Amino acid sequence: MAKLPLSPFSVWSVLKELRAAEDDFRPIVVAGAPEHARAIREAFVEGGDPDAVRDHSGKPLTAYDVEGSRVVVYAVDGPKPTEEDEKSLRLAIRKGVGVVCALVGVPPGDPPYVPYVLDTDLVAVAPGEPLPIEEIAERIAARAEEANYQLAARLPALRPPVVEEIVKKFALQNGVLGVAIFIPGADFPVLTLNQIRMVLRIAAAHGEELDRERAVEILTVVAAGLGFRTIARQFVGMVPGLGWAVKGGIAYAATRALGEAAAAYFAAGGTRMLGGSVRSRS
Repeated sequence: MAKLPLSPFSVWSVLKELRAAEDDFRPIVVAGAPEHARAIREAFVEGGDPDAVRDHSGKPLTAYDVEGSRVVVYAVDGPKPTEEDEKSLRLAIRKGVGVVCALVGVPPGDPPYVPYVLDTDLVAVAPGEPLPIEEIAERIAARAEEANYQLAARLPALRPPVVEEIVKKFALQNGVLGVAIFIPGADFPVLTLNQIRMVLRIAAAHGEELDRERAVEILTVVAAGLGFRTIARQFVGMVPGLGWAVKGGIAYAATRALGEAAAAYFAAGGTRMLGGSVRSRS
């Protein structure tokens, strides 16, 4: 295994972060118009854990309903929310819970607006059109933020958008760090640990058991990605004045490539090593 520029204790600390987070699992709450809210719930719990999505539709949300939830998916029957809808949405926002709002029956060309909900968290559905479950899943993945992988572990329907959100987040972080850290070699531990954190979250999103044996395997995979950092350093020397941009770009591309490879690996059931060899899990 290639030598990593960081201590194994750093990796164990990442594992501990993930394990500690498991004790703070919070489900999705669907609310609002019963027909639409229940259809959304059914789509997400298919093949997954029914307890990960709670149904509080058909009635105003209470503080008890909202507290302890990770994201509220609120369905509105029509292009505009009622006064009761707005009260429920306001409550969720005040409790610090992410909200995704689906407006079912919005005429084409009519821009949706819902008080207390960001435009990026609104999903407009034209009359007669099916619910855009994939789009709603993408919004949930973004709103669940640091804990989105916990939901994906229990709800397979959420895995593709959650994994994409994880890869995008860490690739952007490493791209910025690759530019910001000027001391030669100082970025190695930071970027590598971020890559390990990314891969571990992708593994967790696929329901993988994370222990020390698995961490060693992931270390091997991430070590192979360090070649990208060597290329970056070479380009920095070859392009005076633009080296910082090349460095950041390669840090971004290397992290994204590693994330996509890890996603394919775990989606395949973890039976194949990222480098192409096969490992038995019997």
